[in-house]
Amino acid sequence: MPTLSRIRLALGAGALSLATLAAPAHAADAAPKVQAYARLHADPAGSYTVDSDHSGAQFSIGHAGVGSFTGVFSKVTGTYTFDPRDPKADKADITIPVDSIATFLPLRDKHVLGDEFLDAAKFPTMHFVSTRYVPHGPRAGVLHGELTLHGVTRPVAFRVHLVGAGEVSYLPKPWGGYLSGFVATTVIDRTDFGIDAFAAGIGHKVRVRVEVEGVRNPS
Repeated sequence: MPTLSRIRLALGAGALSLATLAAPAHAADAAPKVQAYARLHADPAGSYTVDSDHSGAQFSIGHAGVGSFTGVFSKVTGTYTFDPRDPKADKADITIPVDSIATFLPLRDKHVLGDEFLDAAKFPTMHFVSTRYVPHGPRAGVLHGELTLHGVTRPVAFRVHLVGAGEVSYLPKPWGGYLSGFVATTVIDRTDFGIDAFAAGIGHKVRVRVEVEGVRNPS
């Protein structure tokens, strides 16, 4: 027959097992909930300097008549002003170094930066300067301007959407402060800018998406 100490040990082990089985449910109830992500909707009015560490541009282009290929430019610099109450004051001046391109294949990057395409040695930057902004409500509109690419300047219109704005105090400088962010999209024809190599195998239309965050300048 089992001794009294063995019975006590068995009862103790059983109680521990029951407690272990019950613990996850109680722990889940007591665990703090993850804070929800939320966009900031404070007043976006002001003049901003682009935060190049949190901004970039993407482009997509047809390939070989069978697919669509996407690459990025990792550096965006410049300034912009946005005031939903005074659209005539809205403006942007944006520069992208073309050698910040990444197509995720070094050989292709070198080719695109060569004289058959972007010719980075001769034209190291692309530059957009706005001429007017047409609002479509308080958070969106069309930004018209002049894009200089490959040494050629052409009019371009970007569809612009305000993502959010507000004070972000937990980020250290140079990233923190009063911030705003925008997404701008357009489609350009590369042949309009004199980039017409491999015209039969690579698309002429280029879909462009620019994502910009800015730090509001002191007034």
